[in-house]
Amino acid sequence: MPEPIAPTPGDPAQPGKVAAFFDVDNTIIRGASSFHLAVGLYRRGFFRRADLVRFAVHQIRYLTFGENRQQIDEVRSRALEIMHGRSVAELVAIAEDVYDEVLSLRIFPGTQRLLDQHIRAGHEVWLVTATPVEIAEIIARRLGTTGGLGTIAEHTDGFYTGRLVGDLLHGEAKAAAVRTLAEKEGLDLSRSFAYGDSLNDVPILSEVGFPCAINPEGRLRKHAAEVGWPVREFRGRRNATRRGVDAATVAGSAWVVGLAIRAVRRRIRSRWGGV
Repeated sequence: MPEPIAPTPGDPAQPGKVAAFFDVDNTIIRGASSFHLAVGLYRRGFFRRADLVRFAVHQIRYLTFGENRQQIDEVRSRALEIMHGRSVAELVAIAEDVYDEVLSLRIFPGTQRLLDQHIRAGHEVWLVTATPVEIAEIIARRLGTTGGLGTIAEHTDGFYTGRLVGDLLHGEAKAAAVRTLAEKEGLDLSRSFAYGDSLNDVPILSEVGFPCAINPEGRLRKHAAEVGWPVREFRGRRNATRRGVDAATVAGSAWVVGLAIRAVRRRIRSRWGGV
C-alpha cells in the first residue's frame, strides 16, 4: 500500500498555512477515549453501574465493528443527562487524571511519530473528535499540538445544562468545523493533511489535499483502496487482522458487564433468602 506523503514545511511563497487534522479515537488513542473517561467518572460517583455497562457495550461494539451513528447518539444522550448540573471544572480535573492514568498509555507510537513530524515541519496540528471539547483540548495540550475541536456541551455559570451547542462533532460536522477553522486561521486545505480510522471520517479526509487512513476499519480500508488514499497500520498484526479489536479493553469492558451480572445475582439471592 502507498505510504502517506511525508509532511514538509509549507512554502512561504504560497498563500495559506499548512495544517494536519487528526481524529482521536483509534487514530491517536486505542479505543474510545470517552469510555475511559466514563470509567473515571463512575469511580467518582457520577453515575450508576448500569450506565457504565451501557458505555462498555458501546466500547466493545466500537472496537469490533467501528462507529455506528445510532449507538453514538444513544451514548451522547445519556451522557448529557448524566452531566446535567455538574461542574465543568470538576470534569476537566477528572479528565486530566484519566489522561495521566489511562489515555497517555494508549497512544499509538506510530501516530505519535507522525504527529511530531508535522509539529517539527511547522504545521498547525489540530485534533478533531466527537469527544467533548474539554477532553479534546486536554489531549491536544498534552501532545503539544495547536488545539482541539470537539463536541460542545452547553454550560451556564460553570455548570452543564444537559444540552449541546450545535451538533455532535461527527461525520459531516467535522468537515464543516475544519472549513470554518481554515477560514478563520488562514489554512490552505489543499496543502493540508488529515488522518482518520472510520468511514465517518471520509468527510474530513475529503477536505484536504493529503488524506491518510490510519488503523482503518474495514469500510474505510475499502474506500481508501478505491480512491487511492494511503493507509497506515499502527495496531500490529494481531489487531490488524481483527479490525482493531483490543483484547485488553474488551476484557475490561467485559469485566464491567460482569460486575452488573454479579450484582443482579446478589439481589436475587438476597430476595429469595439465598435459595
